[in-house]
Amino acid sequence: MSPAGYWPQLHAAIEAGADAVYFGLKHFTARAKVGFAVAELPEVMRTLHKRGVRGFVTFNTLVFEHELSEAARAIAEIAEAGADALIVQDYGVLRLARQIAPGIELHGSTQMSITDAQGVKLAQSHGANRVTLARELSLAEIRQIIEETNCELEVFVHGALCVAYSGQCFSSEAWGGRSANRGQCAQACRLPYEMWVDGRKRPLEDARYLLSPGDLYALEQVPELVEMGVATLKIEGRYKDADYVALTTRAYRKAVDEAWAGLEVIVSPEERTQLEQVYSRGLGPYFMSGTNHQKVVRGRAPRHRGVEMGRVARVGVESVWISLRPEAPALKPGDGVVFDAADWRDPGEPEEGGRVYETLAALDGTVELRFGNNAVDFARIRKGDLLWRTHDPELDRVVKPYMSPASPVAKQLVNVHVVARVGEKLTTTWTLGRFSATVESGKRLDAAEGRAVDEGSLRGQLDRLGSSPYQLGALTLDRGTESPFLPASMLNRIRREAVEQLQGLQAAGFPRETNEPQTVLLSMLSAVPALGLQGQITAPSGRGSEGVSAPLLHLLVRTPEQLDAALAERPASITLDYLDLYGLRPSVEKVKGQGIAVRVASPRVLKPGEARILNFLTSLGCPLLVRGAGMIAGLKSAELIGDFSLNAANTLTASTYLDMGLERITPTYDLNARQIAALAQAVGGARLEVVAYQHLPVFHTEHCVFCRFLSAGTSYKDCGRPCEVHRVALKDHNGRAHPVMADVGCRNTVFGAEAQEASLHLADWRRAGIEHFRLEFVHESAAQVTQVTKAFRKALDGTISGAQLNAELRRAAPAGVTEGSLYVPKDYLVFPILQ
Repeated sequence: MSPAGYWPQLHAAIEAGADAVYFGLKHFTARAKVGFAVAELPEVMRTLHKRGVRGFVTFNTLVFEHELSEAARAIAEIAEAGADALIVQDYGVLRLARQIAPGIELHGSTQMSITDAQGVKLAQSHGANRVTLARELSLAEIRQIIEETNCELEVFVHGALCVAYSGQCFSSEAWGGRSANRGQCAQACRLPYEMWVDGRKRPLEDARYLLSPGDLYALEQVPELVEMGVATLKIEGRYKDADYVALTTRAYRKAVDEAWAGLEVIVSPEERTQLEQVYSRGLGPYFMSGTNHQKVVRGRAPRHRGVEMGRVARVGVESVWISLRPEAPALKPGDGVVFDAADWRDPGEPEEGGRVYETLAALDGTVELRFGNNAVDFARIRKGDLLWRTHDPELDRVVKPYMSPASPVAKQLVNVHVVARVGEKLTTTWTLGRFSATVESGKRLDAAEGRAVDEGSLRGQLDRLGSSPYQLGALTLDRGTESPFLPASMLNRIRREAVEQLQGLQAAGFPRETNEPQTVLLSMLSAVPALGLQGQITAPSGRGSEGVSAPLLHLLVRTPEQLDAALAERPASITLDYLDLYGLRPSVEKVKGQGIAVRVASPRVLKPGEARILNFLTSLGCPLLVRGAGMIAGLKSAELIGDFSLNAANTLTASTYLDMGLERITPTYDLNARQIAALAQAVGGARLEVVAYQHLPVFHTEHCVFCRFLSAGTSYKDCGRPCEVHRVALKDHNGRAHPVMADVGCRNTVFGAEAQEASLHLADWRRAGIEHFRLEFVHESAAQVTQVTKAFRKALDGTISGAQLNAELRRAAPAGVTEGSLYVPKDYLVFPILQ
């Protein structure tokens, strides 16, 4: 399955041999900068279907309340246009799409963060036909999930890796008000950071881009993926150009065909070089081959590097000499190159590079490079700098055949059965998958006077399919006992008509019925108890506070020192979110001994083989704050509160989770304060637990910066556990130090430096009926926990105003405070659900 940002990439994917292409429309897609208009969709689907290629529409963003009506209409339009599948992130939209378009396939997006069999089964139970697994899984883990499920599974095999789990990155939301869950990723992971350990800057030599992974390359893993039963191999890259789509699709098409045929898949050095050349930050299988934290992030650069050619041997006034790597291809005039000076130059400075004008072989084995038009400032190049080839003009010629839809490269095999009997009309049946076309001669056949017709001569005539997208496959002939005469003109006409019929049949596809979208949406919303038949959400400011229960304060702590401070404040509950599992039980007993309700937090991710973590947490006999959707089914006997990471952004999704048995749910951090209030009115304020103070968890990643930069180990087995003895922060270019913590599964969370707080919105939230407020602490001291808790208690009691609370929090928070994702634009309105 290949990506298509627009028409050139779509055509390249078809010609290079894709079985399916995925693409977005202008809205509800995780790549907001590219995509087709809804009006173009019928033509897109006709183009694909005429070539035997399936088309999947990405609908993989969270949908806000006021967008539900538009989303419902879009689902119906997509289905009626002939799309083969919708790729969906939002569980509410998954349910909505299944009822609006029961005949369309629904695929769970990788942004559902599905990493185990339970997550797959949950998506299936809500209508998914296929699930795209998280990119952080190994081959062994993928195999185990396949063995434990009966669902089509899809895995990424090539392209960019996000450092964070898809669907679990809030950096763009935290620092720019641009949600990655809404297709507006700002790529904060590709920025440089400094690493501070225990309050001191740690020198990292050339590793400046601590959160920028290399690019996935699993061409050599294709045979095992095919053997284990993966349904679809997916290539990332809807922002990539047509050259990238053509070369990657061609490479994986060849590997899949060879593996399926039982042949040995051999990747030549030239094939790998082409894939590195067209786009690469450093190719590797990474998580797919198992955990090795030393390899995922090299850290030299965040952008396309291409092919590493060698190092600068010496620098002249008008040229530079390069010591080429033994395996590097030859440099030639016209190549685009860049000099990589990450060893000594500050990140963010422009790099030197340009088009090679002339290459000369030197006697010492180096290659002299000359550049025209003063393209390179040689004073900014030093001995030892790396040289990368970023563009090879030869590739332009390689990909050219895949760029023109007028001359098809990829051909579909057509089987033909011919009945040719003297005295009867010639009958040909052309079969292509589920399509079949029958074409007859206009006249009855006469007997042949010369050479008898045989399959060989007939094949020679019918295989002249020229510029059509077809190629003759099997040919069978039934000619009876007497040989008929078959004029070439007759066979030519039959061949042309057969092609026209097949193209028409493929383009038409199959009509797909839909249910009236607004009727379906209204019916689903009416089933939500708090919403009933009202069909719209109104601004919370118009509602009085009569009948609203007293507010309850919940504290989440991550250290024993914070726990002691929390106990002294006697909140409604204390949630323990510890790295050390073994420290949990005594802390749970300590809280119970004080007569305070205690809860424990689950990890956000559970992989195959990690059920023991959940088993231990449930053995503690207290409510759980659940952070992964797949965990819910196995925990129904416990009291469960769903956390922000479930990404409940609208009434349908929130009610879906609550119907699974959750006591309460925390809205996704993609919602602003007014949207949270509206959601409370829709599902009932008592069913929400809002976070009023926290450091936004901007990245949640399988990659461990503790292991990578504070040890020589490759995983938790040999890293020495530096996460247990060091406090680490990543400082950005603005000087903000973002704390990093590991969880019980050794996954890292990077938290925002500033504390996000809701002082300006507490009154509105109370009027909306919200009763449960949570405060979460990361690196706060015990004294700061006490200060923050006391300030919120006074605000919720009405003793101080929101402005006074804000002032107290500014003094108490370790790195200041921000309104963050709770910010409500001045022109923001809460729109009706149904319009």
